[in-house]
Amino acid sequence: MIRTVRRAIPGLVVLLAILLHSAGHIDLPLVQRLEDFAYDVRLRATAPGGIDTRVVIVDIDENSLRREGRWPWDRDKLARLVSRLFDDYRAAVIGFDMVFAERDQNAALAALRTTLAKQPDAAVRTLLDTLQPLLDRDQDFSRHLKGRPVVLGYYFSNDPLTIQHSGLLPPAALQAGRFPPGMTDAISAHGYVANLPALQRSAAGAGFFDNPRVDLDGVFRRVPLLQQHEGSLYEALSLAVARAYLRTPLLPVLAEDSHPDYPALEALRLGALRIPVDGETAALVPFRGPQGSFRYLSASDVLRKTVAEPALLNGAIVLIGSSAPGLLDLRSTPVQHIYPGVEIHANLISGILDQRIKQQPGYTRAAEFLLLLGLGLLLAFLLPKLNALVATAVSASALLLVAAANLYLWRVQDLVLPLAPSVLLVLAMFVANMAHGFFVEGRTKRQLGRLFGQYVPPELVENMSKDPARYTLEGEKRDMTVLFSDVRGFTSLSEGLDPKELSSLINAILTPMTHIIHDQHGTIDKYMGDAIMAFWGAPVADRDHAEHAVSAALAMANALAELRTAFRARGWPALDMGIGLSSGPMSVGNMGSEFRMAYTVLGDTVNLGSRLESQTKVYGAPIIVSEATRLAAPGFVYLELDRVCVKGKQNAVAIFAPLGREEEIGARAREELALLAEALALYRAQQWSRAEALYTDLVGRSVRVDYCRLFLWRIDYFRQHPPGDDWDGVFVSRRQAN
Repeated sequence: MIRTVRRAIPGLVVLLAILLHSAGHIDLPLVQRLEDFAYDVRLRATAPGGIDTRVVIVDIDENSLRREGRWPWDRDKLARLVSRLFDDYRAAVIGFDMVFAERDQNAALAALRTTLAKQPDAAVRTLLDTLQPLLDRDQDFSRHLKGRPVVLGYYFSNDPLTIQHSGLLPPAALQAGRFPPGMTDAISAHGYVANLPALQRSAAGAGFFDNPRVDLDGVFRRVPLLQQHEGSLYEALSLAVARAYLRTPLLPVLAEDSHPDYPALEALRLGALRIPVDGETAALVPFRGPQGSFRYLSASDVLRKTVAEPALLNGAIVLIGSSAPGLLDLRSTPVQHIYPGVEIHANLISGILDQRIKQQPGYTRAAEFLLLLGLGLLLAFLLPKLNALVATAVSASALLLVAAANLYLWRVQDLVLPLAPSVLLVLAMFVANMAHGFFVEGRTKRQLGRLFGQYVPPELVENMSKDPARYTLEGEKRDMTVLFSDVRGFTSLSEGLDPKELSSLINAILTPMTHIIHDQHGTIDKYMGDAIMAFWGAPVADRDHAEHAVSAALAMANALAELRTAFRARGWPALDMGIGLSSGPMSVGNMGSEFRMAYTVLGDTVNLGSRLESQTKVYGAPIIVSEATRLAAPGFVYLELDRVCVKGKQNAVAIFAPLGREEEIGARAREELALLAEALALYRAQQWSRAEALYTDLVGRSVRVDYCRLFLWRIDYFRQHPPGDDWDGVFVSRRQAN
């Protein structure tokens, strides 16, 4: 019992922290960020998708600004837009996602008023007084609004330091004194910027479009449907538009048995439709999907009566807004980081009509607290009694159960219950319990060292032991690089050495080569007499496997040059080495028989590496790499040697000799490379004489004498046996097919 309690203490500490966060006594930003992420994932996964044709967005887009002029437009143009929508396209309701707080700037009207002020003649003044209303575009706009279901937009200010009262507020949705005190904790606004009085009096209504409930990460997940100002409650633009469309009054829905700690308001009602809200009268935005869930029509097309599908507007709810970046009405949402603000209103209207708005009433915090408490106590005292396998199964089952129950409430009951705290609690409980099993993990680490210690250097085994679960001997397919090296003429030379000298010679070669491979993060596959097989990319994944392999090959070639001096001092023969590199997909894992297993690689890529090593003696190059290796390690200078058909391959492959890193190659070497490349191009173009002259010149001054002589021999051969016009430059002979 004492052991169980001791092992339960870390889990209980975790439980206490998460409970305090859930109750609102402490703030754990990580938990909130994860909960926001979990909410966004659920929202995207269950979004209905498709296009709601009941709501159409008339977009003041870049095309409209280009054709009609920069924003703001003259009021006569907006008046014409309203008339087009109602008279020509038969729209049902129009909502403006904008505010008309300032008078229209009409130069002609300003000049007329100046003239009136200076005109003494009564008859002229009477005439000018008659003309003045005709030039007042605000009055003209208000006449186009009058008697039509048009809802204007405005915004509240929640900053007590910058109180502003501009324009005329619409009638409150719920007047002060007509709802019980404590009904809601709606946000109180200190000021507002509303529409010109003439416009507001002519409009059917108005709604605010500001959102003081944006989450801390700047994402629009919920929008307040009511805000309080001077004791009255005013409605949001989306709610005002839906109410104008349904032609029904707004009624509050109060909880039957309200608790003093929770506001009584739990929903709003529009006729038969119920809109769930939280204590601050905010509703979760029921996004249908990414931008494009509603039809967009260019405002310019509406003005010019060139809408391709006019039937879309017939009987539709029309929202006039902007998706143009220059007008700054773009928001961050769970479904898209850059999202037009007008489409947020469209989603709310669509959700109200479809009854898709999820609810998160105040009592969900109490439900979450009780769930965390029960689940935490159960796991804190149950997991210590179980072995690692059973504890894992129990924790996984708890996660699945929590996720399934949460998703059921989300999908079926439209209830949003926090998910991240429960998931974090289960995971933290599991990790805290497993931490007491570090002795078992230590045994696993030691086993890992025994498994891979013969292949990789000790420091790499130490790094692997920090996360042993990532490394396994089971077969898998990876993108890797393989290296084959072989000492030239070793068999014949070894016949003149006694066994002790032969062993010393082998050790003198393999030891420095192995150090080089390990230094470049390579894995030794096996030693085959004087030959080495190594690979990069397993057991530890290596994104730069090709670069490390080429670096190792160049270092091995340089090390062999230094060994020759030491060999001569001991009376040993000077040796050469051929190295082949190939990169690409290959199978890696523990392979063999029931009697003996080895961690190795297999596949066509591996076979190609072996063939390329054998080609080094044909081309007189100490190192040959495949084209895939060259492409994967671009930081080196390569000489293209040829295109060959190696044994086991039907198609020709390009082969290259790495010469060193870009910064290591001098001007003289680059000049020689250019000449060799030119000679190879002439050879492939069957310009035998020019290629022969260039290769002959290179024999006299290039270090690649054997390589140049090889192509001189081939040119002589092709003169006697022309390859034909369709020759692809590949030379296939018995000598080169192995």
